[in-house]
Amino acid sequence: MPENWKTYKLEEISRNVSRRFDFSKGSEVVFINTGDVLEGKFLHSDLRSSEKLPGQAKKAIKKGDILFSEIRPKNKRYAYVDFSSENYVVSTKFMVIETEDFLVDRRFFLQLLTSNERLNELQTIAEGRSGTFPQITFDAIGDIEFHLPPLQEQKSIASILSALDDKIELNLQMNKTLEEMAMALYKHWFVNFGPFQDGEFVDSELGEIPKGWELVELKEVCRVINGRAYKNEEFLNEGTPIIRIQNLKGAGKTVYSNLELPENKYVDSGDLIYAWSATFGPYIWAGPKSIYHYHIWKLEVDSSKMSKFYMFHHLDRISTQLKEHGTGSIFTHLTKGSMEKQKMILPKQEIISDFHKKISPYHKLILRNKDQNQTLTQIRNTLLPKLISGEVRVKDVEKTLSAVL
Repeated sequence: MPENWKTYKLEEISRNVSRRFDFSKGSEVVFINTGDVLEGKFLHSDLRSSEKLPGQAKKAIKKGDILFSEIRPKNKRYAYVDFSSENYVVSTKFMVIETEDFLVDRRFFLQLLTSNERLNELQTIAEGRSGTFPQITFDAIGDIEFHLPPLQEQKSIASILSALDDKIELNLQMNKTLEEMAMALYKHWFVNFGPFQDGEFVDSELGEIPKGWELVELKEVCRVINGRAYKNEEFLNEGTPIIRIQNLKGAGKTVYSNLELPENKYVDSGDLIYAWSATFGPYIWAGPKSIYHYHIWKLEVDSSKMSKFYMFHHLDRISTQLKEHGTGSIFTHLTKGSMEKQKMILPKQEIISDFHKKISPYHKLILRNKDQNQTLTQIRNTLLPKLISGEVRVKDVEKTLSAVL
């Protein structure tokens, strides 16, 4: 630890506050339970009647608060309140933490409290306590020690990490807009048939379609390839990454394999895959060469007949419908056979080719932003423990970061 850093106990630099929410202020509120926050962010801002809330909806919050779930710390159910929150009421299962601002910067403190090393420590404490769930209380962790640099250095460290987070979030928002634009283009061409309204239409099993277009089963234009089932003991900490259902939503630990498999059991960045269990839908993979798990299919589209992007948007549009026809008592599953038999419209080849050229730039940008976010996340995850421990100082990383931000 650097010489000018000091050590404090949690209870010396912060406190767990309990403000009772005033329900007389309005008939509708935003209720936040522990499942409604994740890794610093609020997952919704939906209003609901204050008369139909669960019993644990009691606590008020204000701008600058840190919410931290008492249950299963490793699940990363925490958030920073960076907005006016007068109509927000939160669960009593949250610690609502205020800091001593003359000692600690709140955003820096959030990074300290939620680093992987610290979360593992809190999880161990939670699992050592009796009760239905692994749970902590502020009193139980009040003696945990934190090493703090001078306040200005804390602010500088928080600023660096926030800049990385902001760039990642900006890329996510850009991709959301690009995805909406790409889907709108697909629907205009192939759902509403906007560019083809002046032509002749004929009846088909899926309704009227432009004359000269066909109906085909998915298997006629695309090969559906099963992933590989793994036993837990086959998961490793290094090797080739394995894509699992939870990884597609940005959750879950990445696991690896050192097995040598046929080439069609791997996916590269830009390949089309489909999650057919629990997390439904198509994904264009953005990441390193990887193996895909059993609950994922690789879709090899015949580019001489069909556009990969046409297939992606078609499956994205009908995924809810596909899920309704799935089977399973706990999780809904699709079978490979039912997927292969899905009827779809096959436009004329020149139209498919033209659409592919027009929509490719959207997906190229989306993939670029995803690739950049992976790089930024890796930089952030590498820098975080070094910055908050003092192993690396702010002045040593500013020049490096200027090249990626």
